[in-house]
Amino acid sequence: MSSQVSTNPSAAAANGAAPVIAMEGLSVSLGGRPILKNLTATLTGRCIGLLGPNGAGKTTLLHTLLGFHPPQGGTARICGRDIRHDLREVRALLGYMPENDAFIAGMSAVRFVRLMGELAGVPSDQAIERAHEVLFYVGLGEARYREVGSYSLGMKQLAKLAQALVHSPKVLFLDEPTNGLDPPARTRMLKLIRDIRDAGEVRVILSSHLLRDVEECCEEVLVLKDGRIATYTNLEEERQANRKFLELELRSETEGATAAFTEEIEARGAELAAGARQRLKLVLPEGLAVRDLYTIAAAKSVQIRRLDYKKDSLEDIFLKAMEGGTDGRV
Repeated sequence: MSSQVSTNPSAAAANGAAPVIAMEGLSVSLGGRPILKNLTATLTGRCIGLLGPNGAGKTTLLHTLLGFHPPQGGTARICGRDIRHDLREVRALLGYMPENDAFIAGMSAVRFVRLMGELAGVPSDQAIERAHEVLFYVGLGEARYREVGSYSLGMKQLAKLAQALVHSPKVLFLDEPTNGLDPPARTRMLKLIRDIRDAGEVRVILSSHLLRDVEECCEEVLVLKDGRIATYTNLEEERQANRKFLELELRSETEGATAAFTEEIEARGAELAAGARQRLKLVLPEGLAVRDLYTIAAAKSVQIRRLDYKKDSLEDIFLKAMEGGTDGRV
């Protein structure tokens, strides 16, 4: 698992991807209590996952990037605009789907989405046209004249997505977009998020406590813990790296043979953890193949009775991040 990402925006651009978000020592306190602590990272993916347990600082980070909370230290840039000095320009770039509902009582979906477009600076005639377009896009075209208060939970989530898209933002913040949805509604929401990602016109920041949602949609993942960065993972690189995570069950009749086997493969660069009853978990380094394990085992009088292959899942990555320390940087 990669725990490093460039903190230099120009380096990211040199690699062919301009930074979506660049944080430099970003710190935020609320009510005198530190919430975000010296966050430093440069993120470039089309869809970036923001993970962490409750209270980790995910929503506070989104609100800070939106300009709701002034930083006490450091700063952040969104598409090159500084949240301290260019906040009006930053907000013009952003679409925001909040976790909690914020609808206006008695207002139809099309009127509400139109109003959100106008508040974002879209001229009135264009705002109504865009409202119809985005409501059809998210699947609410037939229900666009109904009062939002009469909508089901899933429909309200789609209406929130529509208002976040109405002004054609460059970056879309989604805070718990599948929260409370039943399986069909969740599937529909995740498909919309992937469609937005794949169109390539809007960068997506997905904040969620649901690992599966992030794994299905995101290319990069930033994990927060206690207001600090616990780890960063480029999921695309993880999926392409083909690192070999193996679980072995061994058997030997010779005393010390298993220990000799593990010492040999460890000396060749394998990372390993021994379990009970001669079970072993290991990560194969470059240059050490599975067939080499059988050769070493034969030389050490050890039988490999079972070998299972698996790759690190996002759940594994998340749990390791929760167990490890944090320094606020990636």
